[in-house]
Amino acid sequence: MTEKLIRLLRILQAIQANPGISAKELALKCGTTVRTIYRDLRILDRVAPIMNEGYGKGYRFIGEFALYPLDFTEQEAMVFSLLPSVVDTSKLPAEFDSAFDKVMSAHTKLKSRNSDIVENIAGIIRMGTPAYREEGKDPNLLIPIIEAILSQQTIRTQYHTLTRNEITVRDINPYYLIPRDQRFYLIGYCHLLQKVRLFRISRFLDVTRTNAGFDKGDFNITQYMKNTWSIDRGDENIHFKVRFSEKVAPYIKEEEMFVRPRMTNMSDGGLLFEVTLNSSREFLKWLYQFGAEAEVLEPREFRREIRRQLVEWLEHYETDVSL
Repeated sequence: MTEKLIRLLRILQAIQANPGISAKELALKCGTTVRTIYRDLRILDRVAPIMNEGYGKGYRFIGEFALYPLDFTEQEAMVFSLLPSVVDTSKLPAEFDSAFDKVMSAHTKLKSRNSDIVENIAGIIRMGTPAYREEGKDPNLLIPIIEAILSQQTIRTQYHTLTRNEITVRDINPYYLIPRDQRFYLIGYCHLLQKVRLFRISRFLDVTRTNAGFDKGDFNITQYMKNTWSIDRGDENIHFKVRFSEKVAPYIKEEEMFVRPRMTNMSDGGLLFEVTLNSSREFLKWLYQFGAEAEVLEPREFRREIRRQLVEWLEHYETDVSL
């Protein structure tokens, strides 16, 4: 059985390396008969798109299919590495040992190269540091997170929940990284809460990759972020209408957003900006930076709330203070 498995792998590798190879040539490479090759090809036809181009033209793969034996998952690499200990290698072809060493060394080299790429990418991404932490004291947690996203592995982390000021150990299936301001957020499935949640990376105290794999299932990032201004998601349905002045209108048009607002040029050079959101908090924080250059027209209750806040802020500045 082991000899047959090795022969099937040789056939796949030979077809990939020599498109158009004939059954007779395959038989010579595998040290068997043409009749056996035909039987093997019928078996392989169930798992690989092998095409016979016609009499005398041999075999090749259909489309973009290719056999990449080095594209192992961690679990596959571990199983393959145990192969010499579970089979009688004395009954295998003499070339087995050298072939095995080549595959494992190439996998190790590729894995090391991929890790270096992730580390370099994570190293050039600059994030802010919470003000209460000393600079340089935190490891770059983006490295294990990016690796876990790419390999679809669950991570384990100690997470600091600020609102309750508590630290919990969580297993998370990491889906997507979302950059905002000087920080990153992770969207992923939380095993503790049994739902998809948003996590602020700076609140991770540590991150380790587990051996557990995951599948995103039917999760859709576009649907998840629908009507979300930045990262906070709510359950409301608020339609904002804002008038921006001519001074800031060009900058509003180049803002990068998850939502698709409706923007209408006004006769005075200003911009009428309309958007429907499921939460107001982050949108209003963004809006305040434009000061008097932005005026909320609708909803009316938010217009009144902004007026109330302006009056409250003004009271703080009516008298001079000294420290």
